[in-house]
Amino acid sequence: MSIEVRNVSKKFGNFEALKNVQLSVGDGELLALLGPSGSGKTTLLRIIAGLDFPDSGSIFLNDEDATVHSARERRVGFVFQHYALFRHMTVFENVAFGMRVRPRAVRPSKAEIRERVTKLLKLVQLDWLADRYPAQLSGGQRQRIALARALAVEPNVLLLDEPFGALDARVRRELRLWLRRLHDELQIACVFVTHDQEEALEVSDRVAIMDAGQIEQIGTPESVYDQPANPFVYGFLGNVNLFHGRVNSGKAKIGEFEVDAPEHHDASDAPAVGYTRPHEMDVARAQNGRDAIRAEIVHIQAVGPHVKLKLKREDSGVFLEAEISKEQQREMALRAGESIFVKPRQVRVFIAADKPLNYQI
Repeated sequence: MSIEVRNVSKKFGNFEALKNVQLSVGDGELLALLGPSGSGKTTLLRIIAGLDFPDSGSIFLNDEDATVHSARERRVGFVFQHYALFRHMTVFENVAFGMRVRPRAVRPSKAEIRERVTKLLKLVQLDWLADRYPAQLSGGQRQRIALARALAVEPNVLLLDEPFGALDARVRRELRLWLRRLHDELQIACVFVTHDQEEALEVSDRVAIMDAGQIEQIGTPESVYDQPANPFVYGFLGNVNLFHGRVNSGKAKIGEFEVDAPEHHDASDAPAVGYTRPHEMDVARAQNGRDAIRAEIVHIQAVGPHVKLKLKREDSGVFLEAEISKEQQREMALRAGESIFVKPRQVRVFIAADKPLNYQI
């Protein structure tokens, strides 16, 4: 079952939540909607589900117009951030609920319901908790039961709204890997909303990055990270260092160094900004070329296998970040307060008029 969003717009009063959004999700694809708070992710998900309706535009499911259909008519499975389990029902009854409230003509028999619930509880590896109540479960277990309940109605598509947002970091990591494995087994069209960049890049087949009611870029996790469409996407998907300069005929002069910018071959002395991620910065004690930048180490922080350096340029006072391995730090024995030289290995240049990085999570 495929999903297609065609030119969907939605307003709440004077606020434009969605602006002419177009999106397609292939059969068996897992797509992440990623963006800051207020970017329109959940509104789009609810419109796909039939829980809200667009002011204009259409929703097609498997090439059929479902825009005016209710969520029940669309046969959508929806998983909320806060589980929404019935506290007075056992795990078994929660999963069975959607099947038992179907119209009598299409309601499965008691035996069929029992067989399907048992199968689903085994699928989410919680069949041993069938007689427990939600209050007796951990957060991760509750979320897996919520997913089993969504799957019980045999949905055409599965939609998840910040499904792991209420869980601690370790459980989130475990559950997103579990969700990926489960999806590969079920092969159902799935859209999940998140503001966690690592989660989206790790789990999904493709990522749609949203901001201010619009989709800024859609692509594989690798392509959106390595080839961001604009400064917003670049900055949203990780920390960046900014270098201001000018670009002329495909060459950008950024401070003391010059880089090729063939995508801007038509530019004529235009203000530009170079973007470099911290792990793309070379760090040395000796100056290596005229274009190396002298900076003071303000702070050193070890994070797992990496060491993050907070730096302050000595010529301008602008702060930079660099990331090196623990092995390199052991060899160099860098200390806060000393001066070093840094130089970007790779710079992506954007004209200053391009969409700026101005979001808040």
